[in-house]
Amino acid sequence: MKGKSFVFCFLMVISLTPSFNAKDNLRQKTTGFDVRVLDRNVLPSHNFYQFAVGNWANYNPIPDDKTRWVSFSILEEQNNKILKELVEELAANKNLQKGSARQKIGDFFATGMDSIRIEKLGYNPIKPYLQQIDNINNKKDLIETIAEFHLTGFPALFNFFVNADAKRSKINIGIISQGGLGLPDVEYYTKDDERSREIREKYTEHIANMFRLIDNDESTANRYSRIVMNIETELAKVSNTRLENRDPHKTYNKMTYDKLKSISEEIDWDIYFKKIGIDNIELVVVNQPNFIKGVSKLMSKFSLNDWKVYLKWNVLRSSASALSSPFVNEQFEFEGKFLRGQKVIEPRWKRVLSVLNRTVGELLGQLYVAKVFPPESKEKAKLIVNNLLIAMEERIKNLDWMSEETKQRALKKLSTFGVKIGYPDKWKDHSELEIARDSYFKNIRRALEWARKENLKKLGKPVDKSEWGMTPQTVNAFYSPTRNEITFPAGILQPPFFNPDADDAINYGAMGAVIGHEITHGFDDQGRKYDEDGNIKDWWTKEDDEKFKERAQKLVEQYNNFVVIDTFRVNGALTLGENIADLGGLTVSFTAFKKTEQYRKGELIDGFTPAQRFFLSWAQVWATNIRPEALKLQVKTDVHSPAVQRVNGPLMNMPEFFEAFDVKPGDPMRNPDEKIVKIW
Repeated sequence: MKGKSFVFCFLMVISLTPSFNAKDNLRQKTTGFDVRVLDRNVLPSHNFYQFAVGNWANYNPIPDDKTRWVSFSILEEQNNKILKELVEELAANKNLQKGSARQKIGDFFATGMDSIRIEKLGYNPIKPYLQQIDNINNKKDLIETIAEFHLTGFPALFNFFVNADAKRSKINIGIISQGGLGLPDVEYYTKDDERSREIREKYTEHIANMFRLIDNDESTANRYSRIVMNIETELAKVSNTRLENRDPHKTYNKMTYDKLKSISEEIDWDIYFKKIGIDNIELVVVNQPNFIKGVSKLMSKFSLNDWKVYLKWNVLRSSASALSSPFVNEQFEFEGKFLRGQKVIEPRWKRVLSVLNRTVGELLGQLYVAKVFPPESKEKAKLIVNNLLIAMEERIKNLDWMSEETKQRALKKLSTFGVKIGYPDKWKDHSELEIARDSYFKNIRRALEWARKENLKKLGKPVDKSEWGMTPQTVNAFYSPTRNEITFPAGILQPPFFNPDADDAINYGAMGAVIGHEITHGFDDQGRKYDEDGNIKDWWTKEDDEKFKERAQKLVEQYNNFVVIDTFRVNGALTLGENIADLGGLTVSFTAFKKTEQYRKGELIDGFTPAQRFFLSWAQVWATNIRPEALKLQVKTDVHSPAVQRVNGPLMNMPEFFEAFDVKPGDPMRNPDEKIVKIW
């Protein structure tokens, strides 16, 4: 996800089956899931997640280098092995055609794997940037340095990027959003609960440890750490919460350039935009005006020397993974082990491969799809997508709570959905990106700077809808409201997730539910605020708007009551969009599934009806083994509900599920009739 681009992802995305090896291929074609993971000591009407996948964790322990092991992790590991073979073969060849995708991928991976050279360099790669910070003598120098750092991929204070104007979606506009924090959530700086206090304490120690690694004595490192914490705490106080940032109306604040300057007089925007190569800017969208106003005040509140310390920290924290092992290990101790409970760091090849995916992922994707995604897979995926769109149309037409006027607008929006499957029809032009075998750190900076400049070139130009928001090898899917389109990369459209040889119940319970999920995002609490052209526009009647909000609030209250771990509960408001999409996705997919021959015949497989297999497939998508630290972090920062609640929550509202498993009134897996939520 690029900046605040309003892309709704399926996220912890998906494997069609829980765990298979090569010997299971034949079984996979006939069953679609492993009955060994069922916990038959629990009734499906009492806790469906436990019944469907209660034994999954016993067969799938969390690897030491992971914070959780989920069903889709199997697919990610398979993808990683394929990519590893590709990049290792290219890295071993020093005679590839200069400028080709193969040369750039090979050289990039080779420098990342050259641990001897990386260890020898220590923190030498960032010394020029530290020196540049030391040379700052005034506020003009400070703003110029921030701008230059933004160009080369170093975070600091705020973000500036180019994306579609959410009220004029065919044109790209400059967008300013909040940033500058090292912790994963703004509330960690201000909340007084035990976990937040512990995180602040450990983070302060971590900052000091990092400063010691660049030759500061203990006293200086501790002082620098306090400075960074003071600045970041003040930034957090003027930042929006995650919940506030979910409202597209609140984050759409278009203003003239003069207005921007008037609300933030201490930030010299003329210097900033000149440094990043932009002139004659007339309009900008400011996602969080109060944040920008706050940053302007903080520019004077803290001394120039304090800001220099803050900038050094941003260089340090964003570069650590590309430096020698003391930096890598220190970052892992805090971010991996403490925050997420990870026991050991991932092997170097996985970490380097992850960097390649984030920086030159589309280059790598060209090689990936040629190996794993034949054209026939694309056609089969299109068929299911079309079936789901037809099912959604049917459900909209038959809604009993929506007026005909709003239905027609909803149908118009649905009819204009764009669909992307597999990989781009047109690949990005990377010809201006230089990658060499000289330095891993330099290759990262070159790639980040290239991507930044490519983004800035779009300012004021028409939106190119042929561009993708994900690489083809990504195991995920998403909906973009400003483009009004759904995207399913090749990385997710393959066995074991999407298996053309499995029965329809399995494919519709997993793949179909994902497709339905993304379609429903166009009509969730955020997506419904955009029209068929991708513009924020109110197309609802007042009565229908109120009816939607009433149903959505019921869902919020349901999820607020789910206890996840200890005192941590699901945040129903934060996760509302994803919960609506899960409920809608399952409902729409089941509507499509009922039209299949398998559903009509009703034959048993492994003792389960087609309808039962549909819901079992959904549950096994989310089979999860997760460390407590990672689960607590997810509850705090993720817009998706945790696995147990993600499986059980929507089913508790579905009459189709009640019928399939004979769930009676009063059973834990069935909400009382007056509390059942039906939206789409």
